[in-house]
Amino acid sequence: MYNHDEIIRSSHNRCMKYGIKKEKIFPTTIIKGDKFKLLLKKNNELIKVAKPFIKILYDFLKGSGFALYLTDKKGFPLIIIGDEDIMKDMAEMGIVEGADMSEKSTGTNAIGTAIKENCSLQISGDEHYIYVYNVWTCSAAIIHNEEGNIIGCLNLTGRRQLVHPHSLGLVVAAVKSIENQLEAEKSQNELFKTYQYLNKVIDSINSGIFAVDTNGLIKAINNSACVMLNIKKENIINESVQNILCNWEYILETLNSGKRYENKEIIYSNINKKKRFNLTAYSIRNKNGIITGVVVMFKDMMNVYNLVNKYTGMIATYTFDDIVGKSEKFIKVMRQAKKISNSPSTVLIQGESGTGKELIAHSIHNNSNRKNNSFVAINCGAIPKSLIESELFGYEEGAFTGAKRGGYAGKFELASGGTLFLDEIGEMPLDMQVNLLRVLQEGFFTRIGGNRYINIDVRIIAATNKDLKAEVKKGTFREDLYYRLSVIPICVPPLRERPEDIEILIEHFLNTKSIKLNKPIPNIERDLYEELINYSWPGNVREIENCIENIVNMDGNVSLNFETKFFDKQQQNLNRNNLELELCSLAQLEKKAIINCIQKCNGNITKVSKILGINRSTLYSKIKKYNIILKR
Repeated sequence: MYNHDEIIRSSHNRCMKYGIKKEKIFPTTIIKGDKFKLLLKKNNELIKVAKPFIKILYDFLKGSGFALYLTDKKGFPLIIIGDEDIMKDMAEMGIVEGADMSEKSTGTNAIGTAIKENCSLQISGDEHYIYVYNVWTCSAAIIHNEEGNIIGCLNLTGRRQLVHPHSLGLVVAAVKSIENQLEAEKSQNELFKTYQYLNKVIDSINSGIFAVDTNGLIKAINNSACVMLNIKKENIINESVQNILCNWEYILETLNSGKRYENKEIIYSNINKKKRFNLTAYSIRNKNGIITGVVVMFKDMMNVYNLVNKYTGMIATYTFDDIVGKSEKFIKVMRQAKKISNSPSTVLIQGESGTGKELIAHSIHNNSNRKNNSFVAINCGAIPKSLIESELFGYEEGAFTGAKRGGYAGKFELASGGTLFLDEIGEMPLDMQVNLLRVLQEGFFTRIGGNRYINIDVRIIAATNKDLKAEVKKGTFREDLYYRLSVIPICVPPLRERPEDIEILIEHFLNTKSIKLNKPIPNIERDLYEELINYSWPGNVREIENCIENIVNMDGNVSLNFETKFFDKQQQNLNRNNLELELCSLAQLEKKAIINCIQKCNGNITKVSKILGINRSTLYSKIKKYNIILKR
C-alpha cells in the first residue's frame, strides 16, 4: 500500500532537482511526423488491444468533460480521446499526442509520476508541480505485460472540480481488462504460431495424418493425406471420418479399451481404384484419461514396400546401356525390349543360361513408367517347394507354426506398383503354377491363412532357359500358364549365333574388370585372342565374363594348362561333320562335362557352376537329372 502524500512530496522534490520551472507551460518534447508514426508502429499491439476498451470507457463518459490518454511506457500519449472543449484546452498547454508527459518533462502529473512510482495514482489541483496544470484532475493506472514490465499507461483527465475517488478505480478496472486481453492475445498469438509451426511440420511429413474428435468428425488433415486420398482439404474438414475409415467405431473401441491400434492394413476405395494403407491411430486423452480425440497416421503400402525393397536390394540395377552387343540379332532383341517397356502385358524372356535374361528384365523395368517403384526378383528354382507359395503370396499371423508375428508380405505385395521378375519359371512346381495362373487371371490374391483379397498392380516378367513348349508337351508346365506368360515373348540368341558380338564383349569386360580389380588392361597374345574370338562359348556372356576376369587377374599371362580348362582343343579341331555327330549325343556330353568338372573342382559346386556358366540351382537340377552321385 502506497502513501499518496509521500509520493506527491517525493515527486515535487525530484522536480526541483530536475530544475523544472513551475511557470512552465509546454512539455519539453513533442514527437511529430515520421517519428510519431514509428512510435505508433512500435506500440501497435498495445494500441490494438487497448483501443476498444478506451472507446467503451469514453462512450460511458462522453459529454461529462473528461479525456482519456493511452501512453507508451515513457509517457508519450499514443491516443487521446475526449470532449471537444477539454481537448482544445489541453492542446493549448501542449498536451497532445506525442507530447512528453514524463515527470522530467512536465513535472508532477498523474501519467509521469505513476510511471516513475510504478503505481496507480490520482493527482488533482495543486498536487501538480507546474501551476498551469492545477486546473486538472488526473487518474492514471500503469499497464503491465505478463512479466510485470511497464508497457504503457491509461489516464483519465477532467477539470479539477470533477475530482472523484472512483475515477481512479474506473481507470484501474479498464487497465486490468486491457492486461487480461494482452495476456490472452499473447497466448493466442503463441498458440497460433505453434499451430503454424506444427502445420508446417505435419505438412512436410510424407505420411498421411488427420485428427478426429470424439464425434468422429475430421478436424485437421495434412497435405500428404489429401494427396493419398485424392480429396481436397476443404471438402473433408468437419466431415465424418467414416467416409475414409469404415472401421472407425472398432478403432475407437480398441483405443477406449486401452489397447493399441498400430500398423494395421486397411483398404480405402475411391472413385478410381482401391488403395492399401498401413495405419496407426493414437488417442488424445485429458488429465482424467478420457479420450478427447484421435490422431491417425497412415502410409501408402506401395511406398512402404518401395522403401523396404530399396534397403533390401530389391531394385533394378541395370539399364539397356549396360547390355553390350552390335549384331543384328542383338539389336533386334534390344529394339523389341525397349518398345514394350511401358506395356503392362506379361513378358517371357527365353534363352540359354548366361545370355543376359535378367539384365534385360532389369532394363525393361528401368525403361518403363514403373522405374521408380520396386523391382522384385524371385528364383523359382532356388526356393523349396514348401516355401514358394508363402514367398509369392505371403501369410497372415498365425497361419502356421512358426509364422511371423504380424504376418509376412509376399513378393507380389512387395512388387506393388512395380515389376515382379519370375526367374527360372520353368522350375516352378505344377501345383504352384495353378495358383500363379489364378492370380494373373483374376488380378488379386489372399495371403496364406487370410480371407482378405489383395488387388495387385504388378508387371510380370518371367525368364527361363528351358523350351517351355517342350515342357508343356512333357506335362511339366501348364499350357494355359505358358500362354498367359508369353503375351510378349523375347528370345535371346546364344553367343554362337551372334559371333560378331564376341569381340565387343571381350573389349567391354577387359575394361570393366580392370576397373573392378584396379589393374591395368592386360596385353593378350594374338594366338590366345584368336582362340577367344573363335571359341563357341557354351556358357554365353556369363562364361566370357568369367574368363576375361581371370585373364585380367593374371595380367594376361594365361598358361597353356589354364587355356585347356576353357577350351577343348579337340572340339575346336573338329570339322563340321564331326561336330554334327557329337551334337547327336548332347545329353551324354553334358553329363560327362559336369562329372569331369566336379572331379577337377573336388566337388566344390560353386566353382563348378562358375566354370560351366550356370547357376547353382540349375546345376543341382542337372545333377539330379543325370543321377550324378556327389561324394561327401
